[in-house]
Amino acid sequence: MKEIRDYTHSDLDYGMSGINVRERELSMSEAFPVLMRKVFTWMALALVITGFTAYYVASSPSILSLIFSNQLVFWGLIIGEFALVIGLSAAINRLSLTTATIMFVLYSLINGATLSTIFMIYTMSSITSVFFITAGTFAAMSAFGYFTKTDLSSWGKILLMALVGIIIATIVNIFLKSSGLEMIVNYLGVLIFVGLTAYDVQKIKQMMLQAPDASEGLQKMALLGALSLYLDFINLFLYLLRIFGSRRN
Repeated sequence: MKEIRDYTHSDLDYGMSGINVRERELSMSEAFPVLMRKVFTWMALALVITGFTAYYVASSPSILSLIFSNQLVFWGLIIGEFALVIGLSAAINRLSLTTATIMFVLYSLINGATLSTIFMIYTMSSITSVFFITAGTFAAMSAFGYFTKTDLSSWGKILLMALVGIIIATIVNIFLKSSGLEMIVNYLGVLIFVGLTAYDVQKIKQMMLQAPDASEGLQKMALLGALSLYLDFINLFLYLLRIFGSRRN
């Protein structure tokens, strides 16, 4: 009887283990599309907020004057942007999903306010056309990153080093004022953020494929993924705008 009980208990454990595995697989299969949808929804929402904020600020001379005629306000917004990104990335595990989302939305608003200058520098038609060029390029590279079987993890370090390089070159060119160097930086910037888009999408996909559920903690990871893709899109747009944008007379 003892052997029968042991055998039955072992068989029951195996059966329960099989059920748990199937439940976990089902949960993971359900969580992945939910989390990926959240990544791209949050990213799209942030872009909409940034776009409308930039246009609204550019249409208001009083707000433009407040931001760009007052060094304290302008640098306060710039510092606030950096603080929000660093704070959101560093403290994501300690923040609630609601707080993290509010910080993301606030960053989108502030970024929109500081980007409002593009409407004073470039024509509306060129801003619109470059936006669609950016959207098409971003969609193509996102699809490549999502569907490719090639491991893009080696791209990360290379692209990061290249990004640091163009940041240094940009700072140097503030003093040199070389149009040639500026154009080189712009083209390199496009290449870097095209690559980062594919790399980040693959990285986010791999992370979300391992998600056991769509808990709050994993939704916060999806929010960070949305922030990464948002930054890729914005930077790609700005570099393309510097290349193809038509300046106002």
